[in-house]
Amino acid sequence: MRIQGIDIPDEKKVEIALTYIYGIGLMSAKKIIKETGIDIKKRAKELTGDEISNIAGMLAKNHTIEGELRQVKKNNIARLKDIKAYRGIRHMRNLPSRGQRTKTNSRTVRGNVRKTAGSGKKKVGLK
Repeated sequence: MRIQGIDIPDEKKVEIALTYIYGIGLMSAKKIIKETGIDIKKRAKELTGDEISNIAGMLAKNHTIEGELRQVKKNNIARLKDIKAYRGIRHMRNLPSRGQRTKTNSRTVRGNVRKTAGSGKKKVGLK
């Protein structure tokens, strides 16, 4: 099943299946289901065409999702970089931008480089 061009898993409940759409979390999914009047216990494959169109209409009207949301986030980060804000500089340098420490953590962002005394040395084989 597809909603707004996104494949939705058939075997999951509707509220969980909607979270597969970028920009829709569990609370938003519950709110959408409540406003459209769909039974929470239904599976995604049990939805009728009218219910799917109601969900799609609700998403189009009230929510920024998928490509549009990604574009908004990209523009926000680009604006921070342009005005040389602290967070923008952290984004430019590919470092954590929300106050995390970088001396010992942030391996995934900085790369798995350990700068300790014995980390780069090759072991000498014994004869």
